[in-house]
Amino acid sequence: MKKLWVLSLIAIPFLVVRSEEPAPAGFEHWEPAALQRGAQALAAAAATDPHHVAVKQLADYPNELFLLAHREADGQAEWHETQVDVFFVQSGTATLLVGGTLLNGETVAPHEKRNGTIQGGTRQKLSAGDVVRIPARVPHQILLDGGHEFNYLAIKVKGY
Repeated sequence: MKKLWVLSLIAIPFLVVRSEEPAPAGFEHWEPAALQRGAQALAAAAATDPHHVAVKQLADYPNELFLLAHREADGQAEWHETQVDVFFVQSGTATLLVGGTLLNGETVAPHEKRNGTIQGGTRQKLSAGDVVRIPARVPHQILLDGGHEFNYLAIKVKGY
């Protein structure tokens, strides 16, 4: 009986351990520290960009695109016909000009206009921890308002 008891003590840990299955295809996990390091790495690229912005594509799937962005100056006015933008602010502060009408926008890619100006619209202050969703066909522009940098995770939801 004593041998059976010792054998069961040895065997129990092996019965309790689960096998680790691989993560499902398409699963992504970005930890805050990794996003912060990514934003810091983008700062050097933003310094040499004429618009003072740097973007790193994290993943591209049929329905959504994940981007990490670092800005050191106001963004251009934008309008996406078929994409929703979702921003997760990581650090810094900015003002989002959203809505209104995009005037004199230039087509820079299929279903996308940039440049020009936004007439009307509303201003929303953004800071770390904020999440915003910008519907397709809605003009928007990020303004730094004197801030030095603004970091955010952008998810572009495709197909609207």
